[in-house]
Amino acid sequence: MKPIHSVLLLLTMLLAAAPLSAAGFKEGVHYERLAAAQPVDTPDKVEVRELFWYACPHCYKFEPLLHDWLEKKPDDVVFVRMPAVFGPSWELLARAYYTAEALGVVDRVHQPLFDYLHKLRKRLRTPTDVKALFVKQGIDGDAFDKAWHSFPVVTKTNRSRRVQELYGVTGVPTLIVNGKYRTTATLAGGNQKMLQVIDYLVGLERKQLAAGAKGAR
Repeated sequence: MKPIHSVLLLLTMLLAAAPLSAAGFKEGVHYERLAAAQPVDTPDKVEVRELFWYACPHCYKFEPLLHDWLEKKPDDVVFVRMPAVFGPSWELLARAYYTAEALGVVDRVHQPLFDYLHKLRKRLRTPTDVKALFVKQGIDGDAFDKAWHSFPVVTKTNRSRRVQELYGVTGVPTLIVNGKYRTTATLAGGNQKMLQVIDYLVGLERKQLAAGAKGAR
């Protein structure tokens, strides 16, 4: 076989094996634009925000894929977790996350919270139950109590009640890119595709940030 034919054959095989191309992602199909853009915590970087709930089985299933994605996350991307609150029964676990965040122990309790509910199939019904789980992970009980009742934790939990209003979210997990775009596994076509859509949207926002920085010079 001639060299040029070999190269063409190789390119054809690579294209056939490649995942859905960026050009294949369409607004209104694989992702949606928010009705109103929301502020982000770090305007000079691209923010990816996950809306989740610890008791959600879909969030639990998505977590390993998300973990792998975070391991390779570019430095110009900021990842933010935001527990959703769609009703009173959701508030306890949202407050658990924000308490962990306030104590700087998210890495120590995030997966144990998921595992307790889904792997062990137990329930967390009261703040005392949540505290016991934290203490089991080596967190001081008094520090937990102080953080649980702190103003920042209460304020953030209250804001999580507004996820539907702010982000137009009706279920979890949902990913928001730079306060502008929303996607879900249903829209994207699966959990893995959802992360591919996120990579595509991050690329779009990266170009916007670069253009803005260039124009400001």
